[in-house]
Amino acid sequence: MTAERSAETPAGGPGGPRGPGGPEGLEGPEDLPSHDLARLAELYGVATSYQPSADRTVTAPAAALTLALTALDVDTTTPGAVAAALTARERELRERLLPPTVVCWSGADPEAPATLPSLPAGTRLHIETEQGETRTAVDQLPPGVHHLTVTAPDGRTVTSHLVVAPPRLPTPPGRSYGLLVQLYSLLSRRSWGMGDLGDLGELAAWAGRALGAGFVQVNPLHAAVPGAPTDPSPYRPSSRRFPDPVHLRVEDVPEFAYVEDRERVRGLLERAGRLREAVLEKGELIDRDAVWEAKREALELVREVPLGPGRRAAYVDFLAQEGQALEDHATWCALAEVHGSDWLRWPEGLRDPRSPETARARGELMDRVDFQCRLAWLTDGQLTAAQRVAREAGMGVGIVHDLAVGVHPGGADAWAQQEYFAAGMSVGAPPDAFNARGQDWGLPPWRPDRLAESGYEPYRRLLRALFRYAGALRIDHVMGLFRLWWVPQGHAPTEGTYVRYDAEAMLAILVLEASRAGAVVIGEDLGTVEPGVRETLRARGVLGTSVLWFERDWDGDGRPLPPDSWRADCLATATTHDLPPTAARLTGEHVQLRDSLGLLTRPLEQERAEASADTGEWLELLSRLGLLRGTHGGHCTSEEEAEIQAVHRFLLRTPARMVGIWLPDGVGDRRPQNLPGTWDQYPNWRLPIADAEGRAVTLEELAASARVRALVEVLRGEAVRRG
Repeated sequence: MTAERSAETPAGGPGGPRGPGGPEGLEGPEDLPSHDLARLAELYGVATSYQPSADRTVTAPAAALTLALTALDVDTTTPGAVAAALTARERELRERLLPPTVVCWSGADPEAPATLPSLPAGTRLHIETEQGETRTAVDQLPPGVHHLTVTAPDGRTVTSHLVVAPPRLPTPPGRSYGLLVQLYSLLSRRSWGMGDLGDLGELAAWAGRALGAGFVQVNPLHAAVPGAPTDPSPYRPSSRRFPDPVHLRVEDVPEFAYVEDRERVRGLLERAGRLREAVLEKGELIDRDAVWEAKREALELVREVPLGPGRRAAYVDFLAQEGQALEDHATWCALAEVHGSDWLRWPEGLRDPRSPETARARGELMDRVDFQCRLAWLTDGQLTAAQRVAREAGMGVGIVHDLAVGVHPGGADAWAQQEYFAAGMSVGAPPDAFNARGQDWGLPPWRPDRLAESGYEPYRRLLRALFRYAGALRIDHVMGLFRLWWVPQGHAPTEGTYVRYDAEAMLAILVLEASRAGAVVIGEDLGTVEPGVRETLRARGVLGTSVLWFERDWDGDGRPLPPDSWRADCLATATTHDLPPTAARLTGEHVQLRDSLGLLTRPLEQERAEASADTGEWLELLSRLGLLRGTHGGHCTSEEEAEIQAVHRFLLRTPARMVGIWLPDGVGDRRPQNLPGTWDQYPNWRLPIADAEGRAVTLEELAASARVRALVEVLRGEAVRRG
């Protein structure tokens, strides 16, 4: 989720917690779309209206439709152009034999063979499978993305991508519980000032072997946009295709031990120690830029060490496997070192990744390009190792990685894949009862037409890269597989509109790639969700996300949902990275924090009373169910700790297939990792895990904490009793 989302409000950002719809702007007659414009928009999947609630319909402004169509290369400059575009689109749809990408779900019903959309009698099919075979029928095709050519009796021929996917993802075996953590916040006594992949491996090994945990979920580890200061939000990356080398454990790189300049190595290790101690002992914030500067210098030394024959062969294989995508990413990184991290401000010739100027610059910067390729390879290797450690520790799932909803407009992906992004558009959210101004997240959306024409190639490669080292994938704002709110640049978020994607194709690709990897998929489906989306996701085996404080009977009396009314196909948690920790929620400290930063829109006492009433209703339910039992194993030292344990007992009473513990809850942390609606006023994404007094807690201390173990034992003990 992005920093723009409101921590206390439903529908406050990508996947904000569920809540009712509400007020929105009204358009004047001059803003309403003409009949031709509205019809043209509908034929391109651009919504002419939306429903913030079941009893309200809002018409999209004509400007939103015009600009969205323009971003799809449709001429809307004059009424005549609109009429001509409409005629052409209607003819295209009427005469085409197949869309550019077609989906077949294999094995859904053995008695009902897979079929294509209606084709004229006598149409011939020629299929070249992903595996290199030739077929003339869609029956019994292997899973994959195949090349389909159809020839109609009248001679018309068309080629399409044929996606064959399993009907659904398998249900995760049994129930599991695990830990949720922002990796940068998890410092050990070996970290270089922020949590790293070595720490992730240690956490997974300990949680799996000592606690019986089934998974560890982390924040997106995508490559960030470099700069000073770097945007610390993991949900606004430069690239989702490649991980960020800032997460590397430098000492775990084999070549590090053979760096010849030992004096520089000692100096870097001392520098790393100072960065670590500043956070752990002096209460300073995590300084990502300083950490990366130290690691970059160390990795420059590492690169001078020749790779052994086996390592060299592995690196060459990685280069071949990643191909053009890696070359583009590394080229952008090398160019950013020279021209800055916003490619829109580069010399004109370098703004095109396929231009002669870019090819020439790549040659001149080949040494830096290779360095960036090496960093991607090293990071990929440590990510893979972390998942291997997790599975060897007995975790059924392992590491749950997070896929951000989009990328930074000035970053590597937006540069390398320009043809797939809608120029002049940004992803956001429409107005609702809690944010009448709507939201603009500053992330360019994918073009649904270009995705379909390519057979969803960039989406497939993205998923394949992540599933290589993920036991499960959490998809932020999973509703984006169905539609996204497009906001034209220079316009208010209220002046946007929804643009629809081919959800069947997007889901088929997701199910295909996750099935191949044997991975679980968790959709972050909090917030206002259009009817049918959750049901469709569940039918394909995609788990949802349920957060305790927002699980209420919204269609009835609004009271907290009893555990047996929760859905089973979900990951259930007490909180998330941009909601208050459970201790702060129970005490009401989250209201005081927001008041101190000027974020409240109502009087403090009113906010306090409402928060207290909300918490009181939940505590009353917990008490009625007999879950407020006091201590567990003699380790509960306060009423607050007993209540946090009760919250997690409740989660296990639900049928949820996965139950997550926000790791900072284990030590009574009060501070949210991200406080939406703030920028400089609050240290978003820069806080270490801390105890109730705000003292940073190391990984080693977490592993030794009686309070953490007692909380986990609540889940283990309840699971045994209920099993």
